[in-house]
Amino acid sequence: MTTSASVPTGPEGAMSKDGTVTDRLVEANERYAAAFTDPGMDARPVLHVAVVACMDARLDLHDALGLELGDCHTIRNAGGVVTDDVIRSLTISQRALGTRSVVLIHHTGCGLESLTEEFRHDLEMEVGQRPAWAVEAFRDVEQDVRQSMRRVRTSPFLLHTDDVRGFVFDVKTGLLREIDPT
Repeated sequence: MTTSASVPTGPEGAMSKDGTVTDRLVEANERYAAAFTDPGMDARPVLHVAVVACMDARLDLHDALGLELGDCHTIRNAGGVVTDDVIRSLTISQRALGTRSVVLIHHTGCGLESLTEEFRHDLEMEVGQRPAWAVEAFRDVEQDVRQSMRRVRTSPFLLHTDDVRGFVFDVKTGLLREIDPT
């Protein structure tokens, strides 16, 4: 696994003194594109699976799950929580692009365990407008995985709800622990 600490800082990876992180990413993309070859695949995942996971930077989903480019659809957000927007993406994934299975991955030490819906109130006080979205904070990661599984299984928009499984990824060991939906 490559971390930002191991990104080359020599002449080819160096940024100008005033460069931003985005400049660094764009420069990395230019190096990537120079060697890029069109893989000749379409947007339909080879394994017919969609993975919903937390956006936490410690989760390298493709390596952790043994996935290759084109194997799955990956949907990420804070907490890996199944929200209306996740249902939207899963609906498109299933109905337009052929996925049949859904894997949900939360993780240990999630930042949403330390937040509350008070976060929205604090934002309102700071910016003068309360966000329309819920924080979806939780105290029990296993219970939140169960809730996310229920949201997928009961959505009227999804065609395939029989193969929905939920897991907690341990950020210390890299292991997945399956959560019983009941």
